[in-house]
Amino acid sequence: MAIFLTKDSKVIVQGMTGATGMKHTKLMLADGTNIVGGVNPRKAGTSVDFDGTEVPVFGSVAEAMEKTGADVTVVFVPPAFAKAAVVEAIDAEIGLAVVITEGIAVHDSAAFWAYAGSKGNKTRIIGPNCPGLITPGQSNAGIIPGDITKPGRIGLVSKSGTLTYQMMYELRDIGFSSAVGIGGDPVIGTTHIDALAAFEADPETDLIVMIGEIGGDAEERAADFIKANVTKPVVGYVAGFTAPEGKTMGHAGAIVSGSSGTAQAKKEALEAAGVKVGKTPSETARLARAALAG
Repeated sequence: MAIFLTKDSKVIVQGMTGATGMKHTKLMLADGTNIVGGVNPRKAGTSVDFDGTEVPVFGSVAEAMEKTGADVTVVFVPPAFAKAAVVEAIDAEIGLAVVITEGIAVHDSAAFWAYAGSKGNKTRIIGPNCPGLITPGQSNAGIIPGDITKPGRIGLVSKSGTLTYQMMYELRDIGFSSAVGIGGDPVIGTTHIDALAAFEADPETDLIVMIGEIGGDAEERAADFIKANVTKPVVGYVAGFTAPEGKTMGHAGAIVSGSSGTAQAKKEALEAAGVKVGKTPSETARLARAALAG
């Protein structure tokens, strides 16, 4: 089984005809993703040939949905235009919008997050500034390399793209039911808690790996949720144990004030909820193996 994305998902790509969109559409198709169209108002009515697969270009998300039955969009639109692209997807009531774009203004992200809520949250947003999500062997919506793992029993939710890839590679012999990169910006759509709830409900996920990082309180809130709602084993990793105190690091969300938001504080909150937390990604992978072995 899978969360959010399956082999039956019909995917469109907003920004497909740009350089980044073209590159990753080709890779997603190679991973078996059912890409049914692209969206670019200036190129509507044309099509793009990806190694023998003709993908039509539509003028809007609504038109693409009407013509193809699309239920997922992957957004590769530049930061200045990304808010308008996501709002268009929300207005069309597409079920899932995966926003890959990095560098979107926090004000814009907050605006489309609030807009989705005002429309009844009919569109689940993943991202922005994220690698997307993959259900190995079924579908890949985003930029996660499709050849580093196989289908399996682990569910992965991560703030960090590169740590997503590393964990998938380290546990490639066991494999993953789904892996979701939620992004590290201060305002994101789908959270750790949303993914934890979905993995808890998925009968083919036996263990959950959760990757967080310094800054904010998302991991502490996830720990409270795990304690109250999650029966499956959860293994965690928090990036930033060696970060110098008082410095803003990496992702825009990685801001630490006092002890709040530090890797140690997050580790303690997660361990209090019964989560085994590794000090490194490799140690986390070993903990996951041990948990699955019983």
